[in-house]
Amino acid sequence: MAFLIPDRLFSARWFRAYALIIAGAFIIASGYVFFITPHRIVPGGIYGISIVLHYQFGTPVGLMSLLFNIPLTIAGIKVLGPRFGAKTITGFVFTSFFMDGLTYLFGGQALVPDDPLISALFGGLVIGFGVGMLFKAKATCGGTDVMAMMLGKWTGKPLGQLMMMVDASIVLIGTVVFADWKLPMYSLIAIFAMGRTIDTVLQGINYDKVALIVSDQYTLIKDKVIGDLHRGGTLLKGEGMYNGTAKTLIYVVLNRRELAMLQEYIQQIDPHAFMTVLDASEILGQGFKSLSQKLED
Repeated sequence: MAFLIPDRLFSARWFRAYALIIAGAFIIASGYVFFITPHRIVPGGIYGISIVLHYQFGTPVGLMSLLFNIPLTIAGIKVLGPRFGAKTITGFVFTSFFMDGLTYLFGGQALVPDDPLISALFGGLVIGFGVGMLFKAKATCGGTDVMAMMLGKWTGKPLGQLMMMVDASIVLIGTVVFADWKLPMYSLIAIFAMGRTIDTVLQGINYDKVALIVSDQYTLIKDKVIGDLHRGGTLLKGEGMYNGTAKTLIYVVLNRRELAMLQEYIQQIDPHAFMTVLDASEILGQGFKSLSQKLED
């Protein structure tokens, strides 16, 4: 059973996906070469192992990561099935190639030579941006996610927990080998910045809010949402836990300006209303980005 839906060969979508992969691989390589590797920061993953080996034995980081990724991907295909297609292979091959190419051209000098903290932060941001581009193209740059998936199949443990364990082990190895206990802090900063940037690339910067409102004046609130704010919503029927009375819950998605207007209105008509406001990481559907637009991004 195939897990990947391939793009039609040489279609506009195919060219766009591979352009994202190649550009993303170059950005990832730049983050490692100019910020992470010169300061011996080990942000987990296959590339972290390759950085440790580079400083211990002088091996090229890109070449070593490629030598790790090839058997890992083959093993992943055998154990997990065809989840890793040509896009992933292209991703880690180009990332490795750009790593060693940039190191050869620029000598592996850090852009911020005297500040590993700033380098960890900027390196995480740059690498996260590149990885996000690969994810948008439905690819990866290989690494410990494949290892974690295989361990998950054998152990039954959650994938996120296993990835954290694998990456933490690699960070610990780097700390012991380099005998520098400041490195874990820099590595954690890089990992955190990387993760936040990946989420931003995939989901965008979203300022929308989800409001859940319980009020006896729900009819007036509904009219305000539809008539003045020009938003839709959903009325959910419920029951109060304390006295069992019937309640109507309003579910609505608003931007920050609309939320402020609605809160002011509710305070006027029902100061005792109960309102919960949640951050919405992504909104898809009528009035917002459609699912088809999301898939095309």
